[in-house]
Amino acid sequence: MIMATDSQKFVTVAQFTEKVQAEMAVALLGDNGIPAGVFGADSSYPSLGFARGIEVKVNEEDYEAAMSILAAADKAE
Repeated sequence: MIMATDSQKFVTVAQFTEKVQAEMAVALLGDNGIPAGVFGADSSYPSLGFARGIEVKVNEEDYEAAMSILAAADKAE
């Protein structure tokens, strides 16, 4: 999970429509030493789904490494 300080900025590295996919991306990043979090996955109306998308965010300084890891995992599938 991402721990925030006043000076940290979070950036989105991936968007999903299903929470489990976002959680898998967070786990992959965590396994590679990059703290990440799922944003936008809570809804008061679950039957509406996640129309806005579920975002995986990392600290700004981890952006490049996170994108490389996610891209490599995408190619492996």
